[in-house]
Amino acid sequence: MQLQAPAVEGASGRAGRRRRVAGTLNEINVVPLVDVMLVLLVIFMITAPMMQRGIDVNLPVARRAQPITGERVEVTVPVTYRQDHRVYLGAEQIPAGVLQERVRQKMETASKKEVYLRGDRAVNLGELAEVTDMLKAAGVENVGLVTKAPGER
Repeated sequence: MQLQAPAVEGASGRAGRRRRVAGTLNEINVVPLVDVMLVLLVIFMITAPMMQRGIDVNLPVARRAQPITGERVEVTVPVTYRQDHRVYLGAEQIPAGVLQERVRQKMETASKKEVYLRGDRAVNLGELAEVTDMLKAAGVENVGLVTKAPGER
């Protein structure tokens, strides 16, 4: 019976190669993973604000307007109101005929019965008055007109 010497890592042969392969598979290089994750984070940080898009409304300018604080119900009358009679309640586009009932439902739970009306500069005063009448019929006590300060975009 003859004993063999243990295989040395530098020696050629099957045992030496197995150890080297097994040793390299047990280690994971984390640096490239972190690099890729940081690049993805930067991409999402740049693109996320671009994806949040609101309703384009060209508000009129007022010099002595006061800032609005607290929770509020907003109704937006876009330029296209004249053609399709659709308004926005918050971010949701609804037909003007449904506005009164939807606002009435919101006013049942609201502590302040006030609505802020945002109208595009190109919307006629008569169209804003029509929407204001719907809001008053829904139980709104105060209707505020939203404007922008001079120089504000």
